[in-house]
Amino acid sequence: MSEERRRYCPQCGGDLVRRELGGIPRLACPGEGCAFVFWDNPVPVVAAIAETPDGRVVLARNRGWPEGRFGLVTGFLEPGETPEEGVLREIDEELCVAGASAGFLGLYPYYRNNQLLIAYHVPLTGEPAAGEELAEIRCLAPARVRPWPHGTGPALFDWLSGRGHEPEWGPALR
Repeated sequence: MSEERRRYCPQCGGDLVRRELGGIPRLACPGEGCAFVFWDNPVPVVAAIAETPDGRVVLARNRGWPEGRFGLVTGFLEPGETPEEGVLREIDEELCVAGASAGFLGLYPYYRNNQLLIAYHVPLTGEPAAGEELAEIRCLAPARVRPWPHGTGPALFDWLSGRGHEPEWGPALR
């Protein structure tokens, strides 16, 4: 739950107040004997630059997204799962195909959603298809992909640049 929506202590039910802890203003419970602090730490999210066997990049549109809005395959980790296991599971669930491997690309903060994106390059073992969570997918030659300036876009920009492309920022499709 975001800090804006949190008003009451989940332990004692008292009103939370803002106070400085560790040099940062945080919501905390002033109740006697209650030590609850809402730390609001970033949530880890895995992101995959999925690549088809013939070198195309897979872009996905989630069911809740508007027409024309695409991004990378992403997902939350399950309990006891490593990021590598999580990204390969997400590929299997969302693209109905196995990933051959998960090559770590980097960490990318996504401040708007309070997330830390853990990005991977995942070569696919076959042709992808849209799973239950996706409205559609597009498989594009890397030269046709335009990274977006937020969320998973910077990871895609870095990956494309590392492969010798000169990507331009913009909407995902061109």
